Amino acid sequence: MKAQVLREINVPLEVEDIEVDNPGPREVLVRTRASGVCHSDLHYVEGSYNIPKPAVLGHEAAGTIEAVGDQVSYVQPGDPVIMCLSVFCGLCEFCLRGDPHLCTRTAVMRGRDEPPRLSQKGVAVTQMAQLGSYAEMMLVHENAVVKVADDVPFDRLALIGCGATTGLGAALNTAKVQPGSSVAVVGCGGVGLNAVQGAALAGALRIIAIDTVETKLTMATQFGATDVIDASGGDVVEKVRDLTGGGVDYSFEAIGLKQTAEQCYEMLRDGGTATIIGMIPERTKIEIDAGSFLRRERKIQGSSMGSNRFRTDMPRYIEFYRQGRLKLDELVSQHVKLGQLNEAFADMKAGNVARSVIMFD
Repeated sequence: MKAQVLREINVPLEVEDIEVDNPGPREVLVRTRASGVCHSDLHYVEGSYNIPKPAVLGHEAAGTIEAVGDQVSYVQPGDPVIMCLSVFCGLCEFCLRGDPHLCTRTAVMRGRDEPPRLSQKGVAVTQMAQLGSYAEMMLVHENAVVKVADDVPFDRLALIGCGATTGLGAALNTAKVQPGSSVAVVGCGGVGLNAVQGAALAGALRIIAIDTVETKLTMATQFGATDVIDASGGDVVEKVRDLTGGGVDYSFEAIGLKQTAEQCYEMLRDGGTATIIGMIPERTKIEIDAGSFLRRERKIQGSSMGSNRFRTDMPRYIEFYRQGRLKLDELVSQHVKLGQLNEAFADMKAGNVARSVIMFD
């Protein structure tokens, strides 16, 4: 099969031929139909996060089941599915206590004595997040997919696989935004726009969108923002405090920067909660004021993939979309093909798109 492969940091990814193994007993082979180009993948290209190379990146995807292992009963060939990097084992402590997004994932990986799922001339090729969707096929554990109906286009389904689930879930699951509350979202790309949508679905009365790109702020108002702040003018924290009379109940960081994470904490009112969604580079330290943290009960927390339970969350998000309460069409800025990934990354860095989606048909 064809895949666009990462071999070195900050080197353009090239399309190569990769071998894919047959499904194991609890594995499924998925024909990739659409894959969103997510900023998380760019972190690995630029070296902010490490991954064994060569590697096939990509994790925001949807496709159809091509083949299944002999112990798989959940799906069958032809079924449309959404992929999720929160593949769960169903056996570990986290899964059993209702936090499958924190699964240890040991039981869903192939052992060292087994052949790799992907290889090239006998050399193992890493699948990002046990998926690797910048490829024509994905060989994954069955608990990495959710079966869905066939009435939603694959490019929309792909966005539910990461961007929508991450942003919506941060508001609805991680932070548990309360009706009537105030919210600020820093960064209005694909994930940030979905955090705005999540806050609106939760019933927040005031939703402040913050970004440096005017077109993203305009989109944010279409997704539910009641106010916007152009961060290029500086003094973001003071502007939020002025707008709200002291700060917001909830803030969300959807960029992945130390500075904006700290700003999210500083813009909270007493008792407020800052939720960090963006992939801040590894080993970065976030600094906060101990006084406001202890005496005023401000909180700061991380959110991994929207604290999802994706086999129940994603069908609900699809129903929100069907009812017109969740915007997905507007998130798809452009369709590209496998081989145009480097250009899609460039568009992302320039702030030209909400989401590029690779289409495989």
